[in-house]
Amino acid sequence: MLNDCLEGVRVLDLSQYLPGPFATQLLADLGACVLKIEPPQGDPMSRFIMQDNDGVSPWYKQINAGKSILKLNLKTAKDGATLATLIAQADVMLESFRPGVLARLGFDRARLQTLNPRLIHCALSGFGQTGPCRERAGHDLTYLAMSGMLNLTGTSETPVIPFPPICDYAAGKQAATTILAALLKRNKTDNGCFIDVSLFEMALSWQSAPLTAAQRPGQAFARGMDLLTGGAACYQIYRTADQRFIALGAIEDKFWQTFCETIGRPGWSKRQHEPLPQKGLIAEVRALFASATQEEWQERFAKVDCCFEPILDHTQVVNHPHVQQRQLLQSLPTEQRHDALFPVWVDDQPPTPRQELQKINTEPALKMWGVQ
Repeated sequence: MLNDCLEGVRVLDLSQYLPGPFATQLLADLGACVLKIEPPQGDPMSRFIMQDNDGVSPWYKQINAGKSILKLNLKTAKDGATLATLIAQADVMLESFRPGVLARLGFDRARLQTLNPRLIHCALSGFGQTGPCRERAGHDLTYLAMSGMLNLTGTSETPVIPFPPICDYAAGKQAATTILAALLKRNKTDNGCFIDVSLFEMALSWQSAPLTAAQRPGQAFARGMDLLTGGAACYQIYRTADQRFIALGAIEDKFWQTFCETIGRPGWSKRQHEPLPQKGLIAEVRALFASATQEEWQERFAKVDCCFEPILDHTQVVNHPHVQQRQLLQSLPTEQRHDALFPVWVDDQPPTPRQELQKINTEPALKMWGVQ
């Protein structure tokens, strides 16, 4: 199991919303003791999108499961002193303030170094700690827009909003990965470090291929025009007769040939590499899929190996035999929740279920961290 890998590692989480809390949840899943510090009014994520009967968003409960929550007013001397005490005992501190805010609260990097030279401080922000955009506001959609990713996501007519937020989750994973590497390095040097993670730069880091294509005349990627952006019949989304959808990913010749044989159109196999965009072939395949329901197509392809899947709604996802067998969802019927667990099996064992978040006061928080 992995839930004891970081046993003894203390993580302070001063972040809000999704990216930072997702990063520290990954660390908690690996066994770290995570104490999340929130302002007196709480994390705005606790009131985001959905609400349970207690007025708290289930999304907030999910992303903070496995942690302890302590509310502090860092603008007061008393609570600032409490945070300083906790920082002195911490191995990792992750925060998501805009650049300069933490320093204004009395915790600039010089003071953090004095309080705890072994501290791994991860600052997770929209555009990073330097540069002309460092103080600019943003959300997932705007980071995707600026990175160019959104320009290739959607149809030839329009970009589309992806869900869940790509940068939020990806930057959280990047932060957790870098923190783990920093912990390994600290074992050798006994020194902490400062980590600067940007949500925008997370999206930018995935743009090597389209950035390169854009430098080559006539090869720039575009929505609905290329193999992976909707221009190919073999890698496409199709609507069925019951207004549902299927996804076809038969990129390899063998898969496309198997697909064509299964639908009784062997002549299509030679058309796989027609010039892009393949509007004519796509229209023919689209008409074929529109002739039967999603369930009928699913039955027809149930035992066919050609990268074909129905696009499931989330009720279908929960009940899928593979999802159930792999035990990656933690179901809480009384809470009307399904929580996705750490997506890894170790030594033939599924991930360990998480404990619900715990709200604690200052005294038990200090005691939990060994402060008398």
